[in-house]
Amino acid sequence: MIWANQTVVTEFILLGFPTLKQFQFLLFVVILVIYITSLLGNILIILITMVDPALSSPMYFFLRNLSFLEICFTLVVVPKLLAILFSENKSISFSGCIAQMFFFFFLGTVECFLLVAMAYDRYIAIRYPLRYTSIMNRRMCIQIMLTLWISGIPMGTVQVKWLFSFPFCGPNEVDHFFCDGPPLIELVCADTYKFEMHSLTATVIIIMVPFVLIIVSYICIIHTVLRMTSAEGRYKAFSTCSSHLMVVILFYGTSSLTYIWPKSSYSPDTKKILSLSYTVITPMLNPIIYSLRNNEVKGAMWRTLSRKRSSW
Repeated sequence: MIWANQTVVTEFILLGFPTLKQFQFLLFVVILVIYITSLLGNILIILITMVDPALSSPMYFFLRNLSFLEICFTLVVVPKLLAILFSENKSISFSGCIAQMFFFFFLGTVECFLLVAMAYDRYIAIRYPLRYTSIMNRRMCIQIMLTLWISGIPMGTVQVKWLFSFPFCGPNEVDHFFCDGPPLIELVCADTYKFEMHSLTATVIIIMVPFVLIIVSYICIIHTVLRMTSAEGRYKAFSTCSSHLMVVILFYGTSSLTYIWPKSSYSPDTKKILSLSYTVITPMLNPIIYSLRNNEVKGAMWRTLSRKRSSW
């Protein structure tokens, strides 16, 4: 790191939401409730898909991993957000900021590609229903997940190592509620043009390539479904995809508006709200969407509750 000796900043101050200072406690309570709901909902999805034999298909293997990923994702951002809302101490150490940013990019990359894997799984299930379990066997699913988890390491490592190789000479106030790339770049006292261009290119690739792959998968799914002669079969096929499609729209809609849209299009406060949507709200909505719109998950929940009542 050629700039290491010039770095004088030892910690950062996360400003959070200074324009909403009078509503800090209310915001704390709302985010805490959302966070607890998110944790409980995703833990419930993991437990139900593990214990109920009816939810042993590859679709629920990927759903279980998505819930685990959402738990990890919120753990990276939300506890520190709650801390800066609750107390006057809004500082985060230099190494803590590096760690938070690495895991944020790492987990975000994994989620982008996991949503692609879930779309591919739905395509195989609809296009080749008789061969589905043989194609998407347990070994294949595990290999896919291992590849996805590994894929996030280069993105997180390169982005963080390059950004923190620049000197931070002060000020150290980050106009955000977590250590994210764009607000940190503004604090660098060096020319970051090349880094910003490479970072934007990498972000577009990480967000848009998976999104395009998902679109292609759904075009193939729609083509296959429209060729079905049974109206009931078409409805069932579309219903198995609706939950995943809603999650994709939520995740990619907010993340693309935050990282790909021109900086001048939104104020810092607007970007913070958009960031809240995919770091706090979307992880809570995912288990709710799959619970309400998936009859198999709802049935598994009722069976689990019935077994608990009978054991009492």
